Amino acid sequence: MSRKMKIVFMGTPDFAVPCLDILVKNGFEITGVVTVPDKAAGRGQQLQQSAVKKYALEHKLRILQPEKLKDENFISELRSLGADLQIVVAFRMLPEAVWNMPSMGTYNLHASLLPKYRGAAPINRAVMNGEKESGVTTFKLQHEIDTGNILMRERVKIEDDTTAGELHDKLMQVGSELILKTARQIQESFLTGKTLEFSEQDDSEATHAPKIFREDCRIDWNKTIDKVYNHVRGLSPYPGAFTELRQDDTNLVLKIFAGEKEKNDNRETNGSLLTDNKTFLKIKCGGGYLVITDLQLQGKKRMNVADFLRGFSIKNSATII
Repeated sequence: MSRKMKIVFMGTPDFAVPCLDILVKNGFEITGVVTVPDKAAGRGQQLQQSAVKKYALEHKLRILQPEKLKDENFISELRSLGADLQIVVAFRMLPEAVWNMPSMGTYNLHASLLPKYRGAAPINRAVMNGEKESGVTTFKLQHEIDTGNILMRERVKIEDDTTAGELHDKLMQVGSELILKTARQIQESFLTGKTLEFSEQDDSEATHAPKIFREDCRIDWNKTIDKVYNHVRGLSPYPGAFTELRQDDTNLVLKIFAGEKEKNDNRETNGSLLTDNKTFLKIKCGGGYLVITDLQLQGKKRMNVADFLRGFSIKNSATII
């Protein structure tokens, strides 16, 4: 087979852009890009384009923005692109009519070492759980989400102070390189008929990474200092771990983006708050204190603790709830 392999790319956020970019820069034929419809956002409710759409426009790629992936008009238009391969990065769950369309199949990049952390929030959950390792996986889509046969994986170390945002950026880069390796291997199979070698996922080793909701972000100060610390960095910078500060009969949401562990065995009540109102603010949890270094009071901007205390005085009667 001598003709060039045609690829349709599907993705939405910043995380997906380097994957599309590396395919374009390495000469792959991108016959179409599928992304979400523009959405109204902000005070002016102006239409916002996805990061993938912005890239596609800059590079004059054909763009499809279906409201519904099972819509017959979309299915027909997608089929007309004649893709041999579809690559999916941070998109929506696809119906079989879509993922089963191309002759070479549809491959997804997932931000974990499958079968670990199947689901919507693998990066946050891995850090929240104190994992020492993460990575990226490319696999061929099948019926059950995140369960397809694995083609390639790449491991990434998680340091003790790594935040979810830092891991996101690292996996974004490593993931783009893995997408390139994956596309090249599939292209070789497309051109030569060479059989691709897969490994099956072991369901007995599977763990899950469900979507994060607001209450998942609330800090439980009865947990150990290690778990509280991991909870904070696993939600930093987005969506942000939070607690509530009660002062003057008012409850104020306090987002915490970074802190340090201070381990001790004192018997202060968990949730107790200590501060000099100048340089430090720390909250008691199991086996120690979280010494807060970076935070945001509701209605205010994010700032370091010294700047925060310069503009906000915490009274002796204040409590954490």
